[in-house]
Amino acid sequence: MAEDLKLLRSWSSAYGMRVVHALKIKAIEHQTVLEDMTNKSASLLEYNPVHKKIPVLVHKGKPICESLVILEYIDDTWKQHPLLPRDPWDRAMARFWAKFGDEKVMPSIWRVFISQGKEQEEAVTSAVENLKLLEDQLKGKKFFGGDTIGYLDIAFGWMANSISILEEIAELTLLDAEIFPLLSAWMNNFSDNPTIKESWPPRDRMVEKYKVIRETYLSKVV
Repeated sequence: MAEDLKLLRSWSSAYGMRVVHALKIKAIEHQTVLEDMTNKSASLLEYNPVHKKIPVLVHKGKPICESLVILEYIDDTWKQHPLLPRDPWDRAMARFWAKFGDEKVMPSIWRVFISQGKEQEEAVTSAVENLKLLEDQLKGKKFFGGDTIGYLDIAFGWMANSISILEEIAELTLLDAEIFPLLSAWMNNFSDNPTIKESWPPRDRMVEKYKVIRETYLSKVV
């Protein structure tokens, strides 16, 4: 029941969107609590006293923190539409690449967005190298997990929404469809899924938000 399950997140967080996508795919009703991260609620600080961050999934009064951990909890708790592969090796690989995404891919793309000149050129080189590794993981597959959206697709889902926004703001092309045909096709397949499509935050608000963030970072560069 929705009253037993609530999700604390912000309107724009890529991490929170992961949880939204997982719950939607599994058709799990839940209550959404939107947090203002500049003025964190008492509930958020109570539920996540360690990191004080969103998202937090609260199930029957018990909090689960960190988006990738939450995805596994959801998959273990609600068995319909499995997200993680059954095979132990495949599950381990899914976790490996999800970690790679958070620790390598996301930071490298972010550096492209908040830099300029020579530093940005170096950041683009690093980001492209990481994206090539992901391109290889899609050979012969529609989604990272196979024919249907799974755990790894949701973990990488932020790319399908954010990269084009960052490209627009920074006025560059990072993910060229000719260089990354498989990733480009994956982004389209993921974004066009009706369940995913209805969940994206408003693009105009995202563009406005990240323009301000980029300007703030660049203004600090001496």
